[in-house]
Amino acid sequence: MRLSDLPRTTSFRLALLFLALFGAASLTLFGFLYWQTAGYLTGSVDEWLTREAASLVAASPSEIAERLNERAAHDPEGPRPFAMFDAAGNRVAGSLAALPTPSPPVDRPFEFTLRRGGETVPFRGLAHRLPSGDIVLVSQNVQEMHEFRELLVGAMAWGGLLVLVVGLAGAAVTGAGALRRIDAVTRAIERIVNGNLAERLPTRGKAGDLDRLVHVVNGMLDDIERLMHEVKGASDGIAHDLRTPLTRLLAGLERARRRAASADEYAAGVEEAIVETRGILSTFGAMLRISEVEDGARRAGFTRLDLATLAADVTEFYDPLAEAKSISLSLEGAGPAEMAGDPSLLFEAIGNLVDNAIKFTPSGGRVAVSVFRENGNLGVSVADTGPGIPAEEREAVLRRFYRAEKSRHTPGSGLGLSLVAAVARLHGLDLLIEDAKPGCRVTLRRGGDASRPAPAPAAKQRALPSTPGS
Repeated sequence: MRLSDLPRTTSFRLALLFLALFGAASLTLFGFLYWQTAGYLTGSVDEWLTREAASLVAASPSEIAERLNERAAHDPEGPRPFAMFDAAGNRVAGSLAALPTPSPPVDRPFEFTLRRGGETVPFRGLAHRLPSGDIVLVSQNVQEMHEFRELLVGAMAWGGLLVLVVGLAGAAVTGAGALRRIDAVTRAIERIVNGNLAERLPTRGKAGDLDRLVHVVNGMLDDIERLMHEVKGASDGIAHDLRTPLTRLLAGLERARRRAASADEYAAGVEEAIVETRGILSTFGAMLRISEVEDGARRAGFTRLDLATLAADVTEFYDPLAEAKSISLSLEGAGPAEMAGDPSLLFEAIGNLVDNAIKFTPSGGRVAVSVFRENGNLGVSVADTGPGIPAEEREAVLRRFYRAEKSRHTPGSGLGLSLVAAVARLHGLDLLIEDAKPGCRVTLRRGGDASRPAPAPAAKQRALPSTPGS
């Protein structure tokens, strides 16, 4: 973190903006308080001067002079000097030696200074002209009022300086914190760019704007990492699972070319090659199907559907296959269980689960399809009495081309459960794999208002459905 970067942070700039706004408001408030306080003090002095002048001028000139001389004799250097001057400005009575210069206004308060004890002292006075032409001047020492004004201005200035210092310090601390956070995020991004896809942007666990953004980005990185692992797994799966059918295809064609002695033998070799080719095309078709679903393009075809009716159709469709293996296929639960979704995709997903259950359940076993709607949850589960899925493989079985070792010799491409997971994410469904004791139970479940459309972002699966492989 460089201090030169501090002024460029949004937090620092916002703090400075609020400091400027607060400073302007405080300056306006301080100015108003000063104006009101100074005006009140000055008004109080002027009101007193007006009362004293009115009391004096009510008497005759001789009585005024007598009262002023008595006052001057009692307190010649007092804080409230009074005096009387003739029309020429000469002192007639009182404690002031001469009229203030320049000539004071009549019947209007004014300020002047006098020398007292070697210092210049401010006074505020009021002059009144008598009918005889004489001038009566009353005044009051206002040095304390001036000192109070200076004290008030000083307090406001120091207060403003304190606010400025604290505000700048707060802006610096806030900006430095934001800069450290941004530096940490930047370093994490650099590590991600350098290939560490397991790295995540740091969070503070607070519901701030940056934390919400980081949470979204980390979710995106989770999806990217998952997709990268799926791509790698798909590549490994293609190399492993397609090598055998391609080898058989090549061997069959070479054998037909070398050994076929009749048209029937050539036809048998070609038929074998066609079967192998169809299997390969089926695998690639399943991959394209998964990509189409994960792209989210099928969301536009969502409509209201009854999950119970859909499960009944799947059960009816797979009933002959179950009978052929002497497996009891049953449907439990009753509708309606309405939700928004793509009927064909959900039929295919539930069908994959039922197909897997029948495939891995031994003869005489049971497969149960259950539809439920309770406590705001809606979904369908498929349970069987087969070998089940070990807990350590329940995350792996949803990866493309993943085949458990015990199921690797069972027909299938390893893509069926990947397709189910993609359909679940498209519909915002949780995909759970549980132990049915014996066998396996796979559940597609959606909480809350199941009739609402699935959210646009693909939901994260918590677990995975179905039996080993597909």
